[in-house]
This record gives sequence, C-alpha cells and structure tokens, in this order.
Amino acid sequence: MSDTTPEPTAPSTTPAQRLAQAQAKADVLTEALPWIKTFAGATIVIKYGGNAMVSPELQQAFADDIAFLRFAGLRPIVVHGGGPQISAMLDRLGIESEFRAGQRVTSDEAAHVARMVLSGHVNRDIVARINQNGSSAVGLSGEDGDLLLARPAQVLIDGEPVELGRVGTIEKVSTDLLHELLDAGRVPVVCSIAGEVGGEPGKPLNINADLAAAAIARHMQADKLVMLTDVAGLYRNWPDTDSLISQISTDELRDLLPRLDSGMIPKMTAALEAVEAGVGHAHIVDGRVAHSILLEVFTTEGIGTMVSADLDALEKSIGGHA
Repeated sequence: MSDTTPEPTAPSTTPAQRLAQAQAKADVLTEALPWIKTFAGATIVIKYGGNAMVSPELQQAFADDIAFLRFAGLRPIVVHGGGPQISAMLDRLGIESEFRAGQRVTSDEAAHVARMVLSGHVNRDIVARINQNGSSAVGLSGEDGDLLLARPAQVLIDGEPVELGRVGTIEKVSTDLLHELLDAGRVPVVCSIAGEVGGEPGKPLNINADLAAAAIARHMQADKLVMLTDVAGLYRNWPDTDSLISQISTDELRDLLPRLDSGMIPKMTAALEAVEAGVGHAHIVDGRVAHSILLEVFTTEGIGTMVSADLDALEKSIGGHA
C-alpha cells in the first residue's frame, strides 16, 4: 500500500456548466460580428510597446490578436519600439541613457545599439510569434527601401529648442512598399529606425515609436491607429483612476495636452495629429491586458480611450467605439 496521499482531482463540470461556457463564447462572437463586418478591409496601424513586449504571455496574446485581425479581413501594420530592451543593452555596454520631454536622447553609439536591438532581435521575435499562426508577417526596419526618412528632431523644453542627438522626425513614408505587402496578404512589422534625409548612409535615426506609428497611419490614411501603453488609457486628472476618459474629441484633447504627464504627451500628440490628418480614430489601450486590441476593436464598449474628430457623428455610428 502506498503511503502517498492521492492528489484531489478537480471537480468535473456539469453538462449545464459546459453549455453555459459555450454560450458565453458564442455571445462573444456575436458581439464581434458587426465590428468584423464594419472593419473588413480596413487598414489598422498598431503601435506595440511597453510591458506588453516583456511578458511572454502578453507577447503571445499580442501575436494572436494580430493574426486574428489578419484572418478577420483587416489589414494590420505593426510598428514597434523596444525601450526596455534598448535600455538593457545600453546598460550592459555601459552607455548612459538620458530622457528629455519623454524622449530618449540618442548618441551615435546609442543609435547603432538601438538599430541592433530593434532590427536584429525585437523585430525578429515579433515576426516569429505572429507567424506561428500562419499569418505571413514580414519584418522591416524603417531603413529598408527608404520606408521611413527623417530629419534630426528638436523638442521645446521651457520654450527653448533642445537637440535629441540621433533622434528623428519623420518626413516621408514609402506607402507603396506597405501597400504591396498588404495587398499580398502580408503583415508588415516595422521597427522605428529611419534613414536621414540627405544624411550619411548607414547613420540611423532613432524614432519615437508612437510618432512613427502615427506617421505611418497618416500617410496610409489608416482607418484606425491603436497604441498600446502601460496605463488603462488617458486620464483627465492623473493619478485619479476614476478620471479615465473613454472618448475624447480632437478639440478637447488639444486643450488638455499641456496638462498631461510628460510621458503621455508624445502618445497623445501622435494620436491627435493622426486623427487631424484624416485617420479615422486613434485608440490608447492598456497593453498589460491580454487581447486588449480585440477588446477595444471588436466590443461595443471598448476598454481604452478613443480619439475622434467628431464625437457627435461617432454617436450616430453603430455602438460608439467605432
């Protein structure tokens, strides 16, 4: 006779419980159906970053979401940075990091590290995960085919222009390349490194991934721009978590911008400029929530903050989180 005590077995579900679980899944599908029909053929640019890139579970959930969008008939474009990975490599190499106005100050040396990390490691990993679902993702650097061309950027701090080193502001996006990939059923995955307009070959510019995604969305005249963040959305009075904004107009966002936390300003500026340039809607979504993209796009309520040019027109559309 064994001295070991058998482990208790988990109680099996009853037929009624299994039916209820199946019905709940069917309810999810039926809620998504109007949105799948609405967005069939739509171009959606997704900025991927933050903690969603660090957790293996969230990495896989993101890849599954992108595959779902593709097979549901949408045309997703992924744009990513890799701040945590770049910082880790700079630390390993003993290169100090500095941030001004929410953006990384980038030396020539740091720019080459950023290119190595983003193009050689982060991009490869994202593409591999998406392709586990047979989605035909294609990895790109903004330098490939002159996809992204930029000029060195300045930011205003206390009213004074400040140089950010090898940080760029995008001036040109090669939309032909992206359209060719989308038309072929591919999922472009773009890392936020750009070539310099009239610059020396082989000297990259590091681009804020939020701004890169917004520029691509503008030039592609995308139907949606979705930006994953490490917060639930835009708060009117941070850190009051009850002040989360579900929907906001471009006029209201423009008035609110000067009062935002510095880390949110690049994201919300990117969202504002994208919608003002003709992108249908911009969404700020919590990337720490598994399947947050699907929850925002394919459910009536959504889970983040949506920026729209005209909220009155939006209310007349189906649902509200159009």
